[in-house]
Amino acid sequence: MNLWKTLPFATALLVAQSATASATPNPYPNQSQATAPQVGSVPLYRVVVVQGSARAINYRNLKHSTEIDLLGTVLVPNASGEAKVKSEDGGIQITAKFKNLPAASTFGGEFLTYVLWGISPEGRATNLGEVILKHGKGKVTVSEKLQTFGLVVTAEPYFAVSQPSDVIVLENAVRKGAKEQFEFIDAKYELLKRGQYTLNLNPLEPMVLDEKTPFGVYEARNALRIARASGAAFYAPDAFGKAQGYLAQAETKEGGNKGRAISAREAVQRAEDARLISVQRQEVERVAQEKKLAQDKLDESQRQTAAAAAAGDAALQQARMSQTENAGLRSQNEGLQSKNDGLQTRNEGLRTRLMLELNAVLQTRATARGLIVNMSGVLFQNGKSTLLPAAREKLSKIAGILSTHKGLKIEAEGFTDSVGSEASNQVLSEKRAQNTKDYLVQQGVSADAITFKGFGETNPIATNDTAAGRQENRRVELVVSGEGLSAPKAAGL
Repeated sequence: MNLWKTLPFATALLVAQSATASATPNPYPNQSQATAPQVGSVPLYRVVVVQGSARAINYRNLKHSTEIDLLGTVLVPNASGEAKVKSEDGGIQITAKFKNLPAASTFGGEFLTYVLWGISPEGRATNLGEVILKHGKGKVTVSEKLQTFGLVVTAEPYFAVSQPSDVIVLENAVRKGAKEQFEFIDAKYELLKRGQYTLNLNPLEPMVLDEKTPFGVYEARNALRIARASGAAFYAPDAFGKAQGYLAQAETKEGGNKGRAISAREAVQRAEDARLISVQRQEVERVAQEKKLAQDKLDESQRQTAAAAAAGDAALQQARMSQTENAGLRSQNEGLQSKNDGLQTRNEGLRTRLMLELNAVLQTRATARGLIVNMSGVLFQNGKSTLLPAAREKLSKIAGILSTHKGLKIEAEGFTDSVGSEASNQVLSEKRAQNTKDYLVQQGVSADAITFKGFGETNPIATNDTAAGRQENRRVELVVSGEGLSAPKAAGL
């Protein structure tokens, strides 16, 4: 795995409202209690996730036991280790040993310990256990139900983390000369980018450890300050308050070091629970706010569309009255010709007005088939069919226009660039077209009026040799037809 080559995977901005933190005294006077900001201020907490890859090894055919190496990454090239993997009672027993590991705080003030992770082929990371160092050495013994997994070791702020950081110091490798025939699978999984735990904290200095204080107490302190920085005092006050209570017990010398260690571990777990609850609730608020903003924009678009439709109807009514007056002054033949001309004018007026309305939102051209609305640009991620927010916003406006015109027929035609196989591109184009249809129906367009079809990588509108060209080819075209829209003269507009 080349961690230093990873690319940003996803970013979520989590926004909250203001409130005061728990009344429990703050054990860190230089750090303020977490409060939710006022609406419109800087987001309280932001999570940046990157993607890594690990080589998963299939131990399904392992009859007895084998040994694999753990190699240091570019962050700690001198670190090393080994793991004895043994098949036992339908599961896998792992005994891993490590050496030449520096203190985790070497990588930043937020880090205090190391954690061994098992990575499934589907990219699910399982916390297998904490690596406690003594003179740069450590050992972990654990059982794992998975038959295929990769092993990595990361620096973490405390033992109870639920997602690995991107500070990967060791990763598994098959020992040279191994007799077993292993199957290898590249597993993609998500990592928390360094600095995520301390976004709202002042720069942290590494903790100075005191041998008289159990190591778990330091982890508990670290977990509490990270949970507070994520807004847990506001969003998860119950869990955060319990974590504070257990930390208070761990800070006292009553019960001896064993009792303090037990209280400290409980404090760490409750603090991690509070942090996760806080992140989830902030995400719910963010989604709700985005939905409200999108609805407000849709409402405004529909109001504007309705006003334009009313003005168009008034103009058409006036035109009909004028045609009627002229028809009364002409002969019967002239009257018939005037009626035909009136119908053609009506069709052309409808086509022109509808094209102007659609073209104000997305590029629209007139053809013999009807009006074609081109949805290209940054509307789909490469290789995916999910509509991006910008696409949904534009489709909402298009839906508002189409729903005001009765008798229209719409066909969503999906296209892709040339990256990937023809078969996968055909499926992807159909999914893009279907997702477009489904979203228009959600926004009020009659489902009976819309069909969809995928054309794969055929009919590119730009070269596939450049990124910009491929982006244009990742598109959906809406073919809008109906009475007065598909006449031969439409091709000349």
